[in-house]
This record gives sequence, structure tokens and C-alpha cells, in this order.
Amino acid sequence: MKKRILIVLLTFLTISGAWAQDAPLVLWYAQPAVKWDAERLPVGNGRMGAMIMGGVANDTIQFNEQSLWSGDNNWDGAYNTGDHGFGAYRNFGEVRLAFDQGAACTDYRRSLDLVSGIHSNSFKSNRITYQREAFASHPDQVMVFRYTAGGKGQLSGRISLWSAQGAKAEAVESRLQLAGIMANQLKYAAQVRVAHDGGTVLAKEDQLVFTGCRTLTLYLDARTNYKPDYNAGWRGADPLPVIEKELSAAMGKSYVQLRAAHIKDFTRLAAAARIDIGTTPAALRSLPSDTRRTRYAAGGQDPDLEEILFQYGRYLLISSSRPGGLPANLQGLWNNSNNPPWASDYHNNINIQMNYWLAEPANLSECNQPLIDYIVAQAEPCRIATRRAFGQHTRGWTARTSQSIFGGNGWEWNIPASAWYAQHVYEHWAFTRDPGYLKKTAYPILKEICNYWEDRLKKLPDGTLVVPNGWSPEHGPREDGVMHDQQLVWDLFQNYLDAARALGIDADYQEKVADMQRHLAPNKIGKWGQLQEWQADRDDPDDQHRHTSHLFAVYPGRQINPTQTPELAKAAIISLRSRSGNYGKNINKPFTVASTIGDSRRSWSWPWRCAMWARLGEGEKAGMMIRGLFTYNMLPNMFTTHPPFQIDGNLGISGAIPEMLLQSHAGFISLLPAIPAAWKVSGSFKGLKARGGFTVDCSWKNGKVTAYRISSEKPRPVKLMIDGRILETTSVTAKK
Repeated sequence: MKKRILIVLLTFLTISGAWAQDAPLVLWYAQPAVKWDAERLPVGNGRMGAMIMGGVANDTIQFNEQSLWSGDNNWDGAYNTGDHGFGAYRNFGEVRLAFDQGAACTDYRRSLDLVSGIHSNSFKSNRITYQREAFASHPDQVMVFRYTAGGKGQLSGRISLWSAQGAKAEAVESRLQLAGIMANQLKYAAQVRVAHDGGTVLAKEDQLVFTGCRTLTLYLDARTNYKPDYNAGWRGADPLPVIEKELSAAMGKSYVQLRAAHIKDFTRLAAAARIDIGTTPAALRSLPSDTRRTRYAAGGQDPDLEEILFQYGRYLLISSSRPGGLPANLQGLWNNSNNPPWASDYHNNINIQMNYWLAEPANLSECNQPLIDYIVAQAEPCRIATRRAFGQHTRGWTARTSQSIFGGNGWEWNIPASAWYAQHVYEHWAFTRDPGYLKKTAYPILKEICNYWEDRLKKLPDGTLVVPNGWSPEHGPREDGVMHDQQLVWDLFQNYLDAARALGIDADYQEKVADMQRHLAPNKIGKWGQLQEWQADRDDPDDQHRHTSHLFAVYPGRQINPTQTPELAKAAIISLRSRSGNYGKNINKPFTVASTIGDSRRSWSWPWRCAMWARLGEGEKAGMMIRGLFTYNMLPNMFTTHPPFQIDGNLGISGAIPEMLLQSHAGFISLLPAIPAAWKVSGSFKGLKARGGFTVDCSWKNGKVTAYRISSEKPRPVKLMIDGRILETTSVTAKK
């Protein structure tokens, strides 16, 4: 009894001092970038992004705007990625600077601060110190690049603006501008304005020539006339007047004001959650990030680098997904190609979903809004395509595997796609408990997709319901009752029921959905103890396929867990070991990072397996998945690679790591449910979110919780699991 009282009292402790000694959350390198995908560092304001080279004599800023897409409106069919058809996300262009000071330099350093969102680089040349800063401002909707020469140094050279879509740039006074129309009639425009201290900036043909400047500040804006509205034909206002207005407003402020507004905005999100899972020795922390990554991949310990990995995913989501914009695509919003891998599209058989696993638990709920807005915007063209494919009387909608921003559906039908989308719609409510959002947005979506499955499910002679003609992405034949589909529909029905009960509405339809859920063909355990992927017991224990689609029920679903369904959880562990190359003929081999072999080494497979191992209570194996991502599927700039570069690994791992420290899917909050031994010595986390509208802080020593704080908008009862015991306590009022 005394122990329980002590624990309850600890709920009200403020965890302080845990962050004072934290290492800087910074990526840094001792040389300029050469390779775009492997070495450059990204900045973004949710709508625009840039990959920064940090060059000395020549500096190239490759930039994107998230709505620059080729392809036709409301495409439904083949996956062709040219000017017409499905289309692709496109490269916008480059700002190119050529300096007169030459390439020789010393003391070079370039860095990216993951909390402030500031990219910096500096070096010395001919005894002059040169400093540069860059940031993408969400408040002012411009990207800013500042070049400074110290002491008596001066900046001289040329600036040009290049369009990857063929538009010709023109130079007028101290600005560069381009505008064009793509083959699909999407209008686009970009403009660079230049301010300087000392010297001159003059237009000469299609370039700006700067001479003798102490500072040079570039303001970049790029837009299209895309509008996320099916009824408006996906087109809106001309981009150039909007660009003119935004750049004029930005240049009416000082650089200090713009910078301060950006840092305040970015830090509000970046600093909202943090983890401390150990301390890296100072000598190792002082090394460049690429050196640290190499040492860690070779087996070294570097907990601060793991913390950076978590924050990097948060940084990238903040930079590529803000309210009012589009969701992060396969490359976030960074792309230097007109024919990027998989069109840099929205893949809905795990990839776009993985991009958003971190949004709620890692305290970036507002960054989830673009995904929800996208689902709403795409619903009508998906309804039309769904009726064309499944019958004109079909209610609701689903989607093909690949989707564009113009209502486009390409490649194979991913029949439960909308059910997986619905999970994200529901989870936003589960974490925020916003009643207005639930009533106006989430509930109508959930009900409509339930209507689709009410019409689609196939009843067997014994009354069991199966999903007809399903597929276990991207594995196996098309047939009835694929467990991936069954689990997704079960999850949809449960989410609908929770939402309807919270609103207290549609009692008759609740009964209908609950009855359908009860009759869904259940999960099965096969002949070698595995969780079956299909209705037939034909799983191969030596199959190392990259997808683990039939384990959706473990994560991100909530149908299987060790507490409530222990036998199914054991079967899921066996299946996950098998896919990792640790069963069948390898059953007696130790489970290690290297034992996860072959096709299973993908940028996105490590995070998914990390989260599943965490949900199954296997902290050591979850930790190995982090090391596997570093070892096999990470580039020097810490972008994850499928290969090629694909951002879901970065974003997904930042959703998986919180599952090791905090879980809330089983009806209670669990602290440290899957913590690896290396993290147990001492640590803490701050600002992670739990379902029910709770924010959680926690600290521990030797794997035991020493203090915690659970806060919410108003004090509410909460069930809490600590050290395997469930207790009841009350949250405290969140700080304003």
C-alpha cells in the first residue's frame, strides 16, 4: 500500500533538470555535400523545401514546392508517370550561386539544428571567415538564405535561377523570376529577391551580379495554382500574385525578425517532446555525424545519436507537413527528379501511413492535419473510381495503391486502403479527444467506410464474414479472407464503435457493425505456431519477405497484444521471427541485427518491426531494429534508403521509438513497456502523448520508473501500468 501511495504521489512531480545536460540535437559535417540524396541537408516549411549543399565557391540550393505534380485530374488506371496519366511529383529547380573567392578553405563546418530548424555552414578562406545560414519559414512562407563575409571580407559573384520544368528565368533589378505552365495546365512560378549590405547587386541578362557585399540575403518563394478541391478541378488562384505579396511582406521585416519568428514557430513543435536514453561520451559526441553513424553501425554505443534519430524524424515531419498543406509523400517534399522512384507519390499499403505514425505519440498532432485533409479532399474521386471498379451501387470508397494530389489512382487496387486511412482519422481523435473534430470530420468518414465493407464482405455458409478477393501486400495470391484485410476491417469496426459510443449516436448501426465484427473470420494459429497470413495454413517458416502485412493487428492495429490475447501474441512473435530469418532452418541461431536478412532489410521494414517488437514486449529486439536501420539502410546525412531514398524509414522509426517507452492502445497507459537493457541505466522522456488526451513525462533508473507526470486539459481518471502492475490514478491539469 505504501508503495502505491508513493507512486501516485510521484504522478504530480515535475520532472526537472533532465534536459539541462542534453547533447545538442544537431547533425554536422566537416565537408560540403556532393551527393543530393546522401549528403545534402533538408530544410522545409511544410509547403516548400530545399536541399542545401553548403558549397564554398559554388553553392546550389535545390528546392521543391509540394504541389508541383504532373499527371491528369482524377486518373484511374495504369501507373504511368510522365506528363499525363497518373503523373509524378516534380523537381521545381535550383538557385545557383558562384562566388569569386575560390574553393580553397579551412575549418569547414556545416550543420542542421533539429530544434531551431536552422542550417548553418562556415569556413575560412584567405584569412576571412565566411558564415551562412538558411531556414524555411512557416510564419512568413518564404525560404531565407544569408551569406556573410567577416572582417574586411567581401562577397562577389553571380546568382541564377534554374527551372527543372523548362521555364526561362529573367532578372529584373535585384530579383530573379520564372513562371510556366505544365502539360497538365498546372501553373507554377518562383521568385528570388536579394537584399545586401554594402556593394551592389545588378541584373545582367538572366543573372544577378553581386559585387563587394558584406552580406547577401536571398528570399525564395515558389507556388503553383493547385487547389485541393475536386469540384474546382484541382486548380485555384495564379501563383505569382501570391508570391509577390508574401515576398514583399517578408522583405518588409528585418532578417533578425524573420529568423526569430521562424525559430519561435519551429521550436514550439520541435521541443514539445524529447527523450533521454543515455549519455554518449563527449569525445564521441564531438565527431561529425557521418563518422558517428559509421561507428554506431559497426556496433558502437551512441545513445545521443539514437536520440538524434528520433528528433530527426520529428524535424522532417514538421518540415514537410503543416496545416493547410499536403501530407508528406514518399520523399517528404524533397525531390530532385522529374521521374522519382514510385513517382514520389502517396503509397497507401503502408508508406503514407508510416509517415504519420509519429504524429500523435510524438506530440506533433497538428502535423497530422494535412493527412486528414488529404483523405477528405480525395474522397470524391475515390468514390467515383470505386463505383467504376466495384459496381455503381457501391457505397463508400477505397483506393488503388498509388495516389496523386489530383484525385489520381494508379497501380493495383489496395482494397482495404480506406480502412487504414480511417485508422489515422480515428487516432487523431483518440489522442486529442476533440469532440468537434470527432463529430464533423472523423465520424462521417468512419461510418462511410463501414458502409463500404457492409456492402463488400462475403458471408460463408457458416455465417463467417470474409473480405473477398484480397491481397496480403505485397505477398501471395489474391483470395478470400486474407488476414491483413480481416484485421484492417476489424480495426475499422472497432474504431467506428468507439467513435459512435463517444458521440452517443446511431445505436442501430452500432449494433450492425458490432455484429459484423463478431462474425469476421478470426486470426488463426498455424501448424508451426505462427500467426497465419491466409486462411489456408501454408506459411513458410523460411520466408523472409519484407512485408509483415498479417501482423497489422499487432501494430499499428490493436487486436493482438500480450495482455489480452497472449496466445495470438506468441504466434505473432513466431511469425515475426520467421520473417526476420530466425525460424525454420535458422531456429537455433541467435537473434541479432545481422540475422535479419535479405529482403527484410528495407528502410521502412525496420521501423515497422521495431514497433511490433515493442508492442509484443520485446525491448531487446526492438532496439536491434534501430541498429539495423542505421547499419543497412541509412545514408550519411541520415536519410533512410529503401534503396533508393525513401522518407518513411525516418518518420516511421520516430513513431516506433515511443512505443518502446510508452503505450496506450490496450485501454491503459504503460510506462517503459519494451525498454532495451542499454537504455535502462538512466533516462527520461518528456512530452510524449497517450490516447485519451494525455501528455506523459517519465524518468527511470535501472529500468524502474522513478517519477512520472500525466497531464490533460482537465484532471481525469487514468489506468496506468508500471512494472507490470496496473493502478488507477488521476491526471493533473496541463500547463498552459
